[in-house]
Parts: sequence; structure tokens; C-alpha cells
Amino acid sequence: MQNAMSTAGKNEEWNSAVAGTRARLLIVDDETPQMKALCNTLHDHGFEPTGFSEARAALAELRKNRFDLLLTDLMMPDMDGIAVLRAAQEIDPQIVGVVMTGHGTIDTAVEAMKAGALDYILKPFKLSAILPVLSRALAVRRLRNENEELQRRVRARTEQLEAANKELEAFSYSVSHDLRAPLRSIRAFTEILVQEHGGQLTPEAREITDRITVNAARMGKLIEDLLAFSRFTRQSLNRQPVDMEAVVSDVLDEIKKTHEGREVAVSIGALPACQGDPALLRQVWMNLLSNAFKFTRHKEEPRVEVGSTEGPEEVVYFVRDNGAGFDMQYAQRLFGVFQRLHSADEFEGTGIGLSIVQRIIKRHGGRVWAEAEEGRGATFFFSIPRALAPDQAKQEASK
Repeated sequence: MQNAMSTAGKNEEWNSAVAGTRARLLIVDDETPQMKALCNTLHDHGFEPTGFSEARAALAELRKNRFDLLLTDLMMPDMDGIAVLRAAQEIDPQIVGVVMTGHGTIDTAVEAMKAGALDYILKPFKLSAILPVLSRALAVRRLRNENEELQRRVRARTEQLEAANKELEAFSYSVSHDLRAPLRSIRAFTEILVQEHGGQLTPEAREITDRITVNAARMGKLIEDLLAFSRFTRQSLNRQPVDMEAVVSDVLDEIKKTHEGREVAVSIGALPACQGDPALLRQVWMNLLSNAFKFTRHKEEPRVEVGSTEGPEEVVYFVRDNGAGFDMQYAQRLFGVFQRLHSADEFEGTGIGLSIVQRIIKRHGGRVWAEAEEGRGATFFFSIPRALAPDQAKQEASK
């Protein structure tokens, strides 16, 4: 160690690289003179060392005070360095450990690194060897602290978001209830007015009451769709195998009942099964197929096509129609809440359906997009991954 003490010219360089502020070191070595000499030397080089010649006393000190690094001798009579390291990590999981050993016990030092030691230092000490090891070890300590702080912030942020989502859901239901009550009154009083005093109303007055009735109904639909949007975007995923052919067949049967008297040519291609939430994916098909039937209403020969294409990482499903279509320059607006590319007088709706589709597919890890030409129809695509991304699988496993 004496030869190494001549490296005083490098003190400032190592100080800035290792600590910045004085790092607290816990040193354990049963050879008391050597332990004290090491403490004095490291103190002179910008550290704040605390030394013990007995391992249990050092661990007791660690329970009372914070240390950045544990520097422990590997071979000691009462407790070896590996045992000291493990006990220290139980007290402070973020502490980094470095062991000191002689040339004859390097194999044991390697075992210590397998047990959690970050590095080892050979005896007799050379300051030029000790300082770089401490620098690396303290850098790891800082990274562990920063990672722990980041995880703490993420947990806190997640808790805040969960609380905000619960408040938003409660707010949505509260607003819907508060809106429904006066809306029911408007509709009921309008009906009473028409039924009991209709004969006394002028044509202009009857037109006004008709507009009140129509707009009250539209408002009611907006409220219902807003609640549906809230529900489908927060409902927990029940992922399982989904028979897409059966789902589409069931949805088409339901839609056709609401379009009795219309002849719509429907062709269905191969629809591979996938992993997903059956109820949520059924809503996706319901929204897309309902749109296809709605926007082909003015076509003499309406056609709807359902199919898929398979790739190595995902299955892409689509619904194609020859209906009204839209201008692709407005495509980015399609999936926004309450966004419409056609007037309510031309095609009914609130502009919520595609927003629900996008939210559901995103929660499945997929994509949604559209291609269209104004007056010549549209095709809506959505993809379902064949396997979950690791971070998504971890999120779902934690639910």
C-alpha cells in the first residue's frame, strides 16, 4: 500500500469520478491495522469511510445508518465476506458490495461475485486499483438509486391515473344520470303537449315540438354512446380463444334483423381465430358492420365484404363496403370522439362507434386504419397480434 500512496496527484481526478459528494463506505476487515490504514487513505481521497474489524458490529451499524458501498474482507474468522454481503443486502437491497481477497483465494472471490458482489480487490492493496473499482461500484449504486426512484414515481403515477380513471368513471355515470332526468322531462312534457293540445298547435308550433322530440332522442343517444365509450375503454380484458367466424355470423344475424326489407350482398372470407376478449371483439364487429350497412343505404346494389389477411406477427381483419365512402384527407378525424364525416340528416349516429373500435383494438395490442374513396365505399382494417408484447403480457398478468 505504501507505493500506492504516492498517487496523490490523481486525488482530484478520482474524487470527481467516484463521488462528487463524499460517498459513505462501510469497511470490514478483521486485520485492524490494515482496516484503519485503508480508512485513513480513502478519507484523504474524498470518501467517508467507517471501519470495523468485526462483521456483526458492521452489520449493526448498517441497520442504523445509510452507506453507499460495503467493502469487506473475504476471509474472516467469525463471518466470511459472502455471508457479510448477503446479510448487508437483506438490510439494504440497494447497497453495492466489493470484496477484498488475496491472490490465493481468487476462486472464492468469483463465488462472492456470484452471490452478489460487484467486484473484488486483491491484497496487498494498490490505490490505483482500488479507486477505479470504487468508481464503478458507486456508479452502479447511483443507477440503482435512480432506478428505485423512477419505479417509485411510476407507481405513484399509476396510482394517480387509476384514481383519476375511477373518478372519471364515477363522473360519467353521475353526469349521465343528471342529464337523463331533465331529458326525460323534456320528452315527456313534449309528448303530453302534442297529445293533449296538438289540435290547438299551429303548423309552426308542431314543427317546433317535432324538432324538440328529435333532438331529445339524439341527446339520449349521445349519453348512451358516451357511457358505452367509457365502459368499453375501461372494461378489463378477458383474453381467451375467439372464434371470429362465429362472432361475425352472430353479429350479422342481429344487424339483418334491424334492416329487414333491405337486400345487402354479404360475402365472408376466411376469418382465423385469435386470442382476445370475445365481448369486446364482438362490439368491434358490431360497430364496423353496422356502419357498412348504414353507409350503403343509398346504393342500388349494396355490398359488404368481410375477410382477413395473415402475417407472421398479426392477423388483419377487414370490413369493406361500396357505400358513401369519404375523402381520405379527413381520415385522421375518423377515430376521434364525436367526429363525423357525414351530416346527421344524411346518416344517423353520434361519432362514438369508431372511437370505441380504436380503443378496444389498442387494448388488444393491435392497429386500426381505413381506406376509402368518396362515393365509392370504404374499407376498415384492424389487426390482432398473434402474441402479446412482453410489457403488455406483464400488465395483463398484474390485473
